[in-house]
Amino acid sequence: MNYHEKISYVEFPSKDLKVTEQFFSTVFGWSFESYGPDYIAIHNAGLDGGFFKSNQSCSSENGSTLVVLYSHALEETQSKIEAAGGKIIQPTFSFPGGRRFHFADPNGNEYAVWSDIEI
Repeated sequence: MNYHEKISYVEFPSKDLKVTEQFFSTVFGWSFESYGPDYIAIHNAGLDGGFFKSNQSCSSENGSTLVVLYSHALEETQSKIEAAGGKIIQPTFSFPGGRRFHFADPNGNEYAVWSDIEI
């Protein structure tokens, strides 16, 4: 459902759409729909969106928006990311309300994963 003046769709760059699809379906269980050679839409990700073919990547260091995912098993999620070719770029740290880490997908885009569950 779309809500008036609320965020309804997010798009990310991807150097290799097949690598993107493989990584996010393996780690997070997302599904994808292809719209030609330069675009794939995301399904089952919590928010509608897609990936467009680009030689650029997103990082908070370069001023990009940081997308933060939630996990009820932070260490398990980190292991899945690493096993699928993601790179941890900021180790887990605590903050008021939880813990999180930052990772880069195989295309170099930065994301974070947080949890409010303490170990």
